[in-house]
Amino acid sequence: MRRRAGLPALFLCCALPAAAEWQVAAPDELAGRISPFLTEHTGRQGARALGEEILATEGYFTPQIEIADGDDGLTLKIDPGPRTHIAEVDLAIAGPLDPARREALLAGWRLPVGQPFRQADWNDAKQQVLAELLAVDHAAARLDDSAATIDAATQRATLRAHYDAGPRYRYGELRIDGLHRFPPELVARYNRQVRVGRPYRAEDLHLLASQLQATPYFASARAELDMDAASIDGDGNATVPVDLRLRERPGHRAGFGAGFSSNTGARVEANYQTPNFLNQAWEFTGGLRLEQKRQTLYGDVFLPPDASQRRHGFGFAQETSDIEDLRTERHAFGVQSIQQRGSVEQRLSLNWQRERRSPDGADSVTSRALVANATWTWRAVDNPLDPRAGLVVQLSLGGAARALFSDANFVRTHGRVQYYLPVGRRDTLALRGELGRTFADSRLHVPQDYLFRTGGTGSVRGYAYQSLGIREGTATVGGRYMAVASAEYTHWLNDDWGVAAFIDAGDAVDALADARLAVGYGLGVRWRSPAGPIGADLGYGERERAVQLHFSLAIPF
Repeated sequence: MRRRAGLPALFLCCALPAAAEWQVAAPDELAGRISPFLTEHTGRQGARALGEEILATEGYFTPQIEIADGDDGLTLKIDPGPRTHIAEVDLAIAGPLDPARREALLAGWRLPVGQPFRQADWNDAKQQVLAELLAVDHAAARLDDSAATIDAATQRATLRAHYDAGPRYRYGELRIDGLHRFPPELVARYNRQVRVGRPYRAEDLHLLASQLQATPYFASARAELDMDAASIDGDGNATVPVDLRLRERPGHRAGFGAGFSSNTGARVEANYQTPNFLNQAWEFTGGLRLEQKRQTLYGDVFLPPDASQRRHGFGFAQETSDIEDLRTERHAFGVQSIQQRGSVEQRLSLNWQRERRSPDGADSVTSRALVANATWTWRAVDNPLDPRAGLVVQLSLGGAARALFSDANFVRTHGRVQYYLPVGRRDTLALRGELGRTFADSRLHVPQDYLFRTGGTGSVRGYAYQSLGIREGTATVGGRYMAVASAEYTHWLNDDWGVAAFIDAGDAVDALADARLAVGYGLGVRWRSPAGPIGADLGYGERERAVQLHFSLAIPF
């Protein structure tokens, strides 16, 4: 007996005199495939036909199926019989394909002789070869002919799949539609792949569109080949124009918001953004943020990337705060450069700031510093917003000198690491460590940004924000040493909600002899929001013998 493998679009059903529950007596894998399609309204004939068709897609073409009545309903008893295996494969790829690549595609065929026949595997194998052809060079590849012939009597399957690779495609002119405020040169700054004469790669078009859409300039981007305009030479090479369709973002955006942080209290904020500051395609973001413990006025300008894909920027900030009885006033401006190379982000900056700090019960101090700083962040996680496995490492090095507009000589070093380890099907163990040291003769004229305080959300839970540090009067100020360690286990109850248990330890001191880690531990809840997991933690600080409530957006730094 010979037949074509396939699943009909319609199953035969006939109603029972009375609704009945169905049980399936079959090997577990097959029972799991059939049971979801059986309902109390499925009739005997329909159940038999359903079983035969699903078994056929799994390679069983001569099953024995019986239907038995019972007190609890009907039982579909299945003996699947012998399974059909691949006996012969006729696979061919025509067209001007590189010989080595043709051999690699043929050798990588996913359904070789001897393997059990499954309809899903057959479909996947055909699609895989076509997808690989379409992805590189051959944008017009097609599957010319395919068939799976089944001999049920001998349990043999003969497969045939013939492809036409079509011509080899190269990029022609990049035709841009949708530019109004910005020049084509702006697109060229982001386009490193789709260049005239280069071989076609499907991922190039996707990458170009995604990079442009991720910029502050474009709300949407789509890149595709204009196949109708392709020109083919006698060697089987085609040159094809690329159409890039863009939609620019609004020229001006203003935002207003309110919120609450367990670190700095209630917050209101107003901000303004334009991607075309001074009509130069410069991105400007500025705003005013008013928090209970801190108030900030800021503005930043970023230029488009240069030939090395490095973005340069400059900005200013004016900030006042009153945290743990330490009042600070800070004025700062600086320049920075950001470059992403694979999984490593590099930030270089030069910042000048003037800070006046006034601790309760101690003298006020004014500090000035011109600080050069470099930060490297390496991310290797499975999901940047909701990681379950992977590692994030960040290292910073910066310093200032009296000879260069600063009140103190110092070098600041800081490192953080966060490691995610999956446990079972749902759970996650997150380990975090942080070390910092500022090399200086004294902390007196070093601005607080370049010293260390700790405690609070994202640090040592169970303690108030920046409450762990050095005592000056009744205030807590920064020290020259800092260490933090944390372990957190999250058990996800379902796709959206989870519970967490954690233990944190850390401190900031001015001399290693004073080091005495403050320990905090507690429980929390997690919710997977569109922006990432949001956490609410109740932590108990052993040193203070008090409970603190913490809120956080639990994504890696």
